Amino acid sequence: MTRPSRGMSPGEAWAQLSEGNARFVRGEMAHPSQDAARRAKVSAAQYPFAVIFGCSDSRVAAEIIFDQGLGDIFVVRTAGHVADSTVLGSIEYGVDVLGAALVVVLGHDKCGAVEATNQALVTGVMPTGFVRAVVERVIPSIVVHPADDAARPPSAGQQVLLTQHVRNTVQMLHGISATLAGAIEAGRCAIVGAEYELDEGRVKIVETVGTI
Repeated sequence: MTRPSRGMSPGEAWAQLSEGNARFVRGEMAHPSQDAARRAKVSAAQYPFAVIFGCSDSRVAAEIIFDQGLGDIFVVRTAGHVADSTVLGSIEYGVDVLGAALVVVLGHDKCGAVEATNQALVTGVMPTGFVRAVVERVIPSIVVHPADDAARPPSAGQQVLLTQHVRNTVQMLHGISATLAGAIEAGRCAIVGAEYELDEGRVKIVETVGTI
């Protein structure tokens, strides 16, 4: 049975993340829920208000850029935020079992996985080892935008690919997970696609499913 997460709506959950990110951008972080008392409080159970599905990039730590603490957010990370069945199961767990009111797909600029995928499409040479598996999962998100479009500046083209990958991931989660679709239809959850800017530290919305 789904547990209510602190009684938050999807909109309230996004507002809390947005406020935390604003503090991070200003350099005025509150570092909430990070003391010994909080550690003891959440040791028995967790009730995160949001699931963050983001990239494994070392510069995009969700708890830091959203200024949250222990037990606040349920974080799932893979290179290029690529999803498989275990990722989907983890996200569904966060929503259906832990009661999170929001799922955020968090992409970022200068993403190595997207850049590697773009290079593979341009050169026709796939990376070796299991990195190939990451690239293969990103390709469906960006192949709708020709990688060799000479009329588009490289920087603008890269941003288009990054945004498209985030949007595609949001739509994929909604389309493939009956659990998430049901929670959204019931109004107790929403999915937000967002992009993080490495230089400024700012997070902006690029896609939404459900009401926030």
